[in-house]
Amino acid sequence: MQSGRHIHLIGICGTAMASLAGMLQLQGHRVTGSDAAAYPPMSDQLVGLGIPVLEPYAEVNLQPRPDLVVVGNAISRGNVELEYVLDQRIPFCSMAAILHDEFLTGRESLVVAGTHGKTTTTSMLAWIYEVASRENPALAPSFLIGGIAENFGTSFKVRATRPFLIEGDEYDTAFFDKGPKFLHYFPDAAILTHVEFDHADIYKDLDAVKTAFKRFVNLIPRRGRIVAFDGSPNVGECVAKAFCAVERYGFSEDSYWRVSELTHDAVETRWKLSRGGVHLAELSLPMAGEHNALNATAAAALAAGQAVPVAAIQEALATFRSVKRRLEVRAEVGGVTVVDDFAHHPTAIRETLRALRERYAGRRLWAVLEPRSNTLRRNVFADALVESLALADRVVLAAVFKSEIIPVADRLVPEEIAERLVEKGRSAMVCLDADAIVEALREQLKAGDVVAIMSNGGFGGIYDKLPKALEARIGAVATRS
Repeated sequence: MQSGRHIHLIGICGTAMASLAGMLQLQGHRVTGSDAAAYPPMSDQLVGLGIPVLEPYAEVNLQPRPDLVVVGNAISRGNVELEYVLDQRIPFCSMAAILHDEFLTGRESLVVAGTHGKTTTTSMLAWIYEVASRENPALAPSFLIGGIAENFGTSFKVRATRPFLIEGDEYDTAFFDKGPKFLHYFPDAAILTHVEFDHADIYKDLDAVKTAFKRFVNLIPRRGRIVAFDGSPNVGECVAKAFCAVERYGFSEDSYWRVSELTHDAVETRWKLSRGGVHLAELSLPMAGEHNALNATAAAALAAGQAVPVAAIQEALATFRSVKRRLEVRAEVGGVTVVDDFAHHPTAIRETLRALRERYAGRRLWAVLEPRSNTLRRNVFADALVESLALADRVVLAAVFKSEIIPVADRLVPEEIAERLVEKGRSAMVCLDADAIVEALREQLKAGDVVAIMSNGGFGGIYDKLPKALEARIGAVATRS
């Protein structure tokens, strides 16, 4: 497209959409957008970019008439702006399609895919390339990440260089394109972290999820390569018929990229990495959790295979600063640590709580969960959710977000989850919303407690409300990120 066009994004506060908005602005376009509700961190990024977010959805948001409308994948028929676009025949497209056409064509597309870990892994990979570019400017990466990478303070960058690193989302593309977004990205090389049943609103079962990832793998050319986790039979099945080289990573003695001698303490994780049976490097990461060491290994493996120097990989991982809303410490008040995590699936919840157990050994751990994702709002994962939440000492569940959208027969019942946790010897309760949770916790929390607040949305502003309530209770001033 020629620069200077007016492009409007419906659903602009989604992580990928907000990033695309910034990228289009960098190309010289006038960018506007609308959403039902704006909340951090993406709303903060848009404010910083000077891109207005119009609320709520309305026909007037499309005045003057834009040259092009990008329709977010959360937007369905019936949305007032979408209906106006269709009635007026305003040109429109999906986020994934414009990303491919305007940014990926002619570049080296490196895609990180998987049902878990892709945001953190993409952020690690981008930082590795950034550090490497200090010696070799040609490695300076463009990237799009589904979160704010703290090393960069942004979720995107666009450069004139060839490498483009992108988080490959398996969720559907738009109301008119129900295939996964990552089928638009045509990777030259890729990472596949995990494959599990997720997004129960669009995938019928695990087989349907695996079919999507098999199609993704089938896009990689013979000259390409895929770095795939070797601790999952599902991943193995998805890469079994790849036409490109497949390099497995994990803890197995047979892993091409093998992790060994993994150790961790409250501030750092360390391990040795070998390649094809030959020692490659000793790596360290200022983060807790076995899953983060695996994410870092995947990023290191893909980068090393693309001729990024080992020294740059070591330096980048040792200085990696995580991603907003991934085990992010939001406040410390009177000895109580409040942690924000995006956990959207029982497996992600399990790994989050395991990592916090490692980082805050011996401290009482609270899990505060809003069943908000399309997966967690359904009862299909009830058993796994109970097992994951049982890793905490005390559990608080909010009501199911927009429960009326989920059929009663399919809907998660938080009270039943709490009852099953009590049967396992855990303290568990259900509160209606963020305000009720804050009221319940403000008198129960004590010095030394760690509170993991888990939601993939704004959760009624609890991340600010809880620290303020604790400050008011004890007359302390919070230390906040």
